[in-house]
Amino acid sequence: MITAIFDLDGTLANTIQDIANAVNYGLRELGCPEHSVTSYKKMVGNGTPMLCLRALSDDKKDKADELRRLFERRYSEHYLDNTCLYDGMAEAVRTLSQAGVTVAVATNKPQDAARRIVGELLPDIDFFKVLGGCEERPKKPDPAVIQEILDGMPGDNRVYMIGDSNVDIQTAKNSGLISVGCVWGFRGRPELEAEGADFIAEKAQDIVNIILGQEV
Repeated sequence: MITAIFDLDGTLANTIQDIANAVNYGLRELGCPEHSVTSYKKMVGNGTPMLCLRALSDDKKDKADELRRLFERRYSEHYLDNTCLYDGMAEAVRTLSQAGVTVAVATNKPQDAARRIVGELLPDIDFFKVLGGCEERPKKPDPAVIQEILDGMPGDNRVYMIGDSNVDIQTAKNSGLISVGCVWGFRGRPELEAEGADFIAEKAQDIVNIILGQEV
């Protein structure tokens, strides 16, 4: 058995513009400085509370909860304004699924938002589970979300964690999975190599080649 667990933001889909827009909206409402879209690529990855904390200056950290509420309200209405799948990703996931690979999503994005985005961008893919950030379990790189996905699966399961950041590679290590780093995401090759990704994917098709054992 083979299982492929995908991160969402920066891996399956380019979500950064809509995330940046929603956080900047909240910052404007609070009278705080906004940030460039590029800056947000370093802020995301550890869940919404940490994103909002990072977006605030040191003297405004006490506004993190308020910023989170503003962000979540705005994002829930505009989460697909600019968000789209990366080139070739739909075909790659579809190929894996049709080859008998169990596909799932593990993200620190709030679970409801993650499920809506995956359902709208990849409606024809039968994901085994789509799990996001929630109060019931710790966020990646804690292995809890991976354990929940794999619970009850056979012991001979070969499992890959596919993601674009150090958080995803750490999650793979903490869970005993094979890691695939995606260079097209928010962090890039240097971070993935420094974290010790088992494989590096330059394009979506590379994921298929790595998992199905074809020559890259």
